[in-house]
Amino acid sequence: MEKIKNRWLIAASAVGIHISIGSVYAWSNFTNPLIQQFGWTASQVQFTFSLAILFLGLSAAFMGHFVEKHGPRKSGLVAAVFFGIGTFGSGFAVNLESLNLLYLCYGVLGGIGLGVGYIAPVSTLVKWFPDRRGLATGLAIMGFGFAAAISSPIMNSLIQSVGTAKTFYILGAAYFLLMLVSSLYLEKPPAGWMPAGFQEKVKASKSRYTDLSQLTANEAIKTSRFYYLWIMLFINITCGIAILSAAKPLAQESIGLSVTEAAALVGVLGLFNGLGRIGWASVSDYIGRPNTYTTFFVLQIILFALLPYTTTVILFQIMLAVIYTCYGGGFAAIPAYIGDLFGTKQLGAIHGYILTAWAAAGLAGPMFAAWIKDTTGSYANSLSFFAGLFVIALIVSLLIRRDIRKLKEQAVFNQEKHAY
Repeated sequence: MEKIKNRWLIAASAVGIHISIGSVYAWSNFTNPLIQQFGWTASQVQFTFSLAILFLGLSAAFMGHFVEKHGPRKSGLVAAVFFGIGTFGSGFAVNLESLNLLYLCYGVLGGIGLGVGYIAPVSTLVKWFPDRRGLATGLAIMGFGFAAAISSPIMNSLIQSVGTAKTFYILGAAYFLLMLVSSLYLEKPPAGWMPAGFQEKVKASKSRYTDLSQLTANEAIKTSRFYYLWIMLFINITCGIAILSAAKPLAQESIGLSVTEAAALVGVLGLFNGLGRIGWASVSDYIGRPNTYTTFFVLQIILFALLPYTTTVILFQIMLAVIYTCYGGGFAAIPAYIGDLFGTKQLGAIHGYILTAWAAAGLAGPMFAAWIKDTTGSYANSLSFFAGLFVIALIVSLLIRRDIRKLKEQAVFNQEKHAY
């Protein structure tokens, strides 16, 4: 009889992969050392990060079918090779003083590892945790959110003690090993497997446990609800990532924090990004994914509209913290939402397609915030525009409920038809 793996260890393996690839968010540790060492501009160095996020979205979209066909273990190993070589190769780029090689290694190869590594464990967790989809995916994606807080001091210490090139070598080898070990434990659950007591809950027709359809990725992209999800995620990330990219100068402008205080605030807010991933995703198991996303947008319409007029330090910080939780929560709840609406047949591939919203938002958000700053002289002026975008997202979050209602009515009709 086949021994079934421990699903909580599967979740731990997923966290191991996400903690490794999530270190991309600590890229800013390399910015000043590379500028000082080679005289590159801030834009040239920053483009490495933008390229990595772009290839994350593209590889997630194109490799989703690979994840479904070959399973999480092989996909995790592919991610380990690409991300490990990409990070390790960045050390050669530094030694050769080649900006283009850095783009190729960290941006392209590392970015491909990011995309495959992001979707491979998440789609598997949804299958292992049909009863706690939000919690399980929230755990892994929380690892991605917290990775910067873990990696940042390590990177900083290594850069100061051994230099930039050797830091890339050490990190590349360490991430490869952690991702390798984590990937080897990943596996899909056996066909028809369900956790203890779950089947009884399904039979009792508890609606939150029921997938509304079972579609392939190619079928999913022909539905309006796919594009509703895409738009909601795009707006949530665009506005959130713009705040992330401008949080330090925004805090200095709006409430007069010093450079050191603003930097400390950004570090603390990173924790709320991670906590929002596990917190909101877990909450979504109880209030439902549609209610969770509607809550994100109602909160952020209010917060983004009020932020430019907030001068109280504590209130400003609390408002930013809530925005950060909504930003992280949007990432964490989306795989479970996809599972609810499209089933788990090709969840990895559908998730990959949806993540193109991240690639687009990663370019649009920071660039728009910077453009507003250059045009008007203040980051605060972009916040009102973002509040307006969240109104659109709120409308979409209500429109998708119409599709969900129709799917539920169809499911009830089919059950009654089979009963006769």
